[in-house]
Amino acid sequence: QVQLVESGGGLVQAGGSLRLSCAASGRTFNMGWFRQAPGKEREFVAAIRWSFGSTYYAESVKGRFSISRDGAKNTVSLQMNSLKPEDTAVYYCAADRTLGAPPRVPSEYDYWGQGTQVTVSS
Repeated sequence: QVQLVESGGGLVQAGGSLRLSCAASGRTFNMGWFRQAPGKEREFVAAIRWSFGSTYYAESVKGRFSISRDGAKNTVSLQMNSLKPEDTAVYYCAADRTLGAPPRVPSEYDYWGQGTQVTVSS
């Protein structure tokens, strides 16, 4: 069993930055970040292939967001820079058991955190 807890969400002005963190209580395989705005489906943001550290990003955040992991602490972080109002959403971290490249589909992930709200004002 893997338990995930996100932190770091909050209110920030457009152009600002936030850093989200996800602490895992158990062993992880791959980690991803997703977000969900009201009335919209949960969408892929970024993921990291745990064993190699390879990173993957949605086009909408590429160049602005950066995902990283700390293997010793079993944590994954999402550094969000140049935030835009359209980034406003509840952000979730997730873990999956895929040994290859992490998937981009929410249903493929096995464990989820409770989510943390990110609000970007214009």
